[in-house]
Amino acid sequence: MGKTLAEKILGERSGKDVCAGDIVVVDVDVAMVQDGTGPLAVQQLQKMDMEKAANPDKTIFFIDHAAPSPRKELSNAHKMLRDFAKKTGVKLSEVGDGVCHQILVESYVNPGDVVIGADSHTCTSGALGAFATGMGSTDVAIGIASGKTWFKVPETFKIIVNGKFPKGVCSKDLILHIIGLIGADGATYKALEFAGSTIRHMSMSERFVLSNMAVEAGAKVGLIEPDEVTKTYLEERGRGNKFVEIKADNDAVYERVIEIDVSMLEPTISFPHTVDNTRPISEVDEIKVDQVFIGTCTNGRIEDLRIAAQILKGKKRHPDTRLLVCPASREVYLKAMDEGLLNIFIEAGAAIMNPGCGACVGVHHGILGDGEVCLATQNRNFKGRMGNTEGFIYLSSPATAAASTIEGRITDPRKYI
Repeated sequence: MGKTLAEKILGERSGKDVCAGDIVVVDVDVAMVQDGTGPLAVQQLQKMDMEKAANPDKTIFFIDHAAPSPRKELSNAHKMLRDFAKKTGVKLSEVGDGVCHQILVESYVNPGDVVIGADSHTCTSGALGAFATGMGSTDVAIGIASGKTWFKVPETFKIIVNGKFPKGVCSKDLILHIIGLIGADGATYKALEFAGSTIRHMSMSERFVLSNMAVEAGAKVGLIEPDEVTKTYLEERGRGNKFVEIKADNDAVYERVIEIDVSMLEPTISFPHTVDNTRPISEVDEIKVDQVFIGTCTNGRIEDLRIAAQILKGKKRHPDTRLLVCPASREVYLKAMDEGLLNIFIEAGAAIMNPGCGACVGVHHGILGDGEVCLATQNRNFKGRMGNTEGFIYLSSPATAAASTIEGRITDPRKYI
């Protein structure tokens, strides 16, 4: 019987012929925690007298969610992670280095890897053909110390995407459309396997958006076959020798197959307070926006900033709309600076944040006031996500966010492209 990508990767890593539903124990290639989840992982290892890392060079502690720290309690949590890193030799990604998921794909993850992270958007790395998934802090702690973890091999939904994106429509609009179609829990513990001509022609940046948000449909992983685009990306990052080809079999068995023609898509908006509450821009009425946030592990890459800057160049933010821009990593920040993108944002009236999660998680930077509306390029919009349960979060692409900044309301970006 043919194998899906998830079955291929977990079968290879476990040394067995596996099918959906099987339980496997596999070696962990990359493990990570961040400053919100890491302290619990450290505490659990200390309680079990397992304060060690089986693979310290591929275990990374990220300080990115509340960075720099806005409170002494968080500063003490950061100190705990720094102390553990010094004691065990694990890698430490410091304040200003960037968002964990972006740095993982920039520097650590390769096709065929098993990646576990104490953060649900660890699935971002699935765009490189890795079985990358979020887990609880204790499970990741055991994976760090032992170098192993277990999974139930997931059933797979195959998402076949064909056609050419219309002007002003991009991968963020596609994944919002998919989540609206499947539902926020419609793919719980499934693998989403993205395929089709549209996927093959996407850049890695566009692919990362799809895998990043697979979890917003409840999925365990979001996988894309490694191909020449993947190989070129790895070569540019000095990891060309890590490329391996992994393909699903033509006779693989899928629980569900969904076919999408992107030529029919519009810019898409996710309404409060669930990601699957989506509407095409043509069905969006007048919605005033108090704050626009461009960045995060979903859309904070250099390609995203270029799109936003192209629209904002020579223009100003609406006087009633704040604009926050947060590059996803130090590398992205430096590229944006070299290309003059930061100048464009600042001249448009933006506040530029240091690389990290920024306003997305609502622990500092950009917390909303009561009744305020934010249009964000992030991946979640549940109540309280940006620090206030009385705030309203809408999700969009960077193009839509930039256009909306100018007009002070949710705006179709196609008029600016």
